[in-house]
Amino acid sequence: MRLRLINPSNPLVSIVRLSENRWNRYRVWKPLGLMALAGLTPPGWEISIVDENLGAPDYPAMPRPDLVGITAFTSQANRAYEVAAHFRHLGVPVVMGGIHATTCVDEVMERVDSVVTGEAETVWPQVVDDARHGHLKRRYDGVHAELIDLPPARHDLLPTGYVFGAIQTTRGCPLSCSFCSVTAINGAQYRQRPIADVVREFGLIRENAVLVVDDNLIGTRPEHVARAKDLFRAMAQAKLRKEWIAQVTINFADDEELLTLAARAGCRGVFIGFESPTAEGLGELGKKFNLLGGRDFRASVRRIQRHKILVVGSFVVGLDVDEPGVGRRVAETANRYGVNNLNALFLTPLPGTRLWDKMKAEDRITLNEFPGDWKHYTLGFPVARYKHLSVDESIDEVDACNRDFYSMPRIVRRVAGDLWGRRQPLRSLVSNLAYRNNARLNCTAHDDFKRECVDRGNGGTSQT
Repeated sequence: MRLRLINPSNPLVSIVRLSENRWNRYRVWKPLGLMALAGLTPPGWEISIVDENLGAPDYPAMPRPDLVGITAFTSQANRAYEVAAHFRHLGVPVVMGGIHATTCVDEVMERVDSVVTGEAETVWPQVVDDARHGHLKRRYDGVHAELIDLPPARHDLLPTGYVFGAIQTTRGCPLSCSFCSVTAINGAQYRQRPIADVVREFGLIRENAVLVVDDNLIGTRPEHVARAKDLFRAMAQAKLRKEWIAQVTINFADDEELLTLAARAGCRGVFIGFESPTAEGLGELGKKFNLLGGRDFRASVRRIQRHKILVVGSFVVGLDVDEPGVGRRVAETANRYGVNNLNALFLTPLPGTRLWDKMKAEDRITLNEFPGDWKHYTLGFPVARYKHLSVDESIDEVDACNRDFYSMPRIVRRVAGDLWGRRQPLRSLVSNLAYRNNARLNCTAHDDFKRECVDRGNGGTSQT
């Protein structure tokens, strides 16, 4: 029997337009969740994985599958429904899972044959067994999976063409930020895979560069950090010869031994959510962890960079405390911290988050014609009504932030600093140019978005 697992695309996400920016191949990640489900699929199934981020295939020309599985973030939902409709028209049963299926289950159930909520590993063998015998249920509810003895993901099923492989070592996050769905989906308990399993799976990845997809690789408590150290020691001892990047919290900078071991294990870059240049903004988001101990962010970033590890900083625009001028303030803050790259995102109420509940209760979700509007929930568009910023103003702030941070003089200055500090100057240059080009593409997308909002009567002004 044939099983086809599909990761749908979203044409509004500029980073997957490889034809428009060749550097985007460095920012396209493998659909690890589908690879993990493939590893759990029992014998007797011929499995293929389709990642539309590399280009949508000619589905009619492909062999007809017996079962289709689709995963989707909220921003992928519209395309997921299109793909589902195609296969259902052919009489092929379609099962859909992922974050959007978990948080919008009733909507999804109207458009597919079966829905998997939560963590699919706990129910997937039952799903495919039911499908084999023609008894697919309408709904399967996964629970938090035990990460012990899980089979490795099927890294062999995707074609070459990716720069980065992918792996997961932990799940869950105790921080519970208001805008993030991780705690709602994966829980606050910090669960860890056995270190030996992680090291073994690293060895199965064909790519030399790897994205560690953990929402927080090192955790927040002393025992979490101790486990991360043990993992890094084991990776270094195994001589994996892999270079990797990961998401961490700012406490990554607090432990010199941790930084030394991470670098020795192959760490070359980290994503850190700074989120707001103000303490008031961090409090609004529930990101108080960043405020502990009166931290000097510039010093923290430099401690990380001294180990030849690049830092990408993420900030959010559209908080209730944000007023006109916040874009340049974010750029100035990122420059002052000394991060190598900046992600400036719009405050986006995603289903399943406290922010969604709050903004929905306050009637501040302006793009609310669902499912059609889900395509804009990429974090790259202002889909809600902000307190002090209109649609046009919020877009202008993000665009101004990118123009400032990714101006050529600033890029030259950053790359020169990386060259002087022997901190991967070529990689720094490539990533800065890729971000700069995507910022330009986003300006065009933002202009189109403004016109659409005006046509729908959502242009308006700020709430106050």
